[in-house]
Amino acid sequence: MQSNSMRRMAFRKFLYILPFMILLGVFAYYPLYGWVYAFYDYTPPIPLSQSEFVGFKWFHSLVENQVKVDQLLQVIKNTFGISGLGLLFSWLPMVFAIFLAEIKSVRFRKFIQTVTTLPNFISWVLVYSLAFSMFSSEGIINGMLSQLGLIDSPVLLLQKSDNVWLTMWMWTTWKALGWSAILYIAAIMGIDESLYEAARVDGATRMQVIRHVVIPNMLPTYFVLLMLQVASFLNNGLEQYFVFQNAFNKETIQVLDLYVYNLAMGGGSYSVSVAISMLKSLISVILLFSVNGLSKLTRGESIV
Repeated sequence: MQSNSMRRMAFRKFLYILPFMILLGVFAYYPLYGWVYAFYDYTPPIPLSQSEFVGFKWFHSLVENQVKVDQLLQVIKNTFGISGLGLLFSWLPMVFAIFLAEIKSVRFRKFIQTVTTLPNFISWVLVYSLAFSMFSSEGIINGMLSQLGLIDSPVLLLQKSDNVWLTMWMWTTWKALGWSAILYIAAIMGIDESLYEAARVDGATRMQVIRHVVIPNMLPTYFVLLMLQVASFLNNGLEQYFVFQNAFNKETIQVLDLYVYNLAMGGGSYSVSVAISMLKSLISVILLFSVNGLSKLTRGESIV
């Protein structure tokens, strides 16, 4: 009887996760069928069955043409630059979570957390609309500077290509800082209260408590998230860079995901774009398992 009840309970739990497994299969694994387009000379609307099988032709074409090589190297440079900035400042959500935890007023803490978390639920189209209304040639910033007599002509802030990596990182940070801090807040709440009491008995100041109690207990969470971020180093996303790109900054804002989209939708090179996307996915998997192996060696824990 007990074994039957345990089976029913296990089956019930399986039914709970079944919808999520179906969604994962439909949106994460089923699209992998599209990789087959990288091995055909595909041109829509011709069916794939009527397209010529060309093997690894499109993979070879990536390195045969020097113009394509230079363009791909610039795209990789942009991807590494923007992802590198994200890794360099990956500690910001942890510090922000500590800052929130140190606010004694519950109402003010909840207000700050809500205000910083809400941007995560705003689409990048609306974020760009906000950026355009503020920083365009006729936006609020240029209007204020012009009225103050500080500029004679509008500053084309959205068209500049010099600091695109930095501005893209700043917009990402503004949008995701509060949301990224949630896991660290949970880690702080999970710290044993006896550690705080022991620190107070020893006469530790607030900064010493943060240094010797809070941060050491948050580091495991930080390292796991850091390793996952390294594993997805090539995945910058598409939406942000798509809405912010223009003719002036296209060279420096084009990351791999945007490059693949532009090749397919703008240049009609569907097979080449699938080949690049396929290589990117394989490299991401290699990075994931490499980081997982490094985690086992250094921390004795696996993240996969």
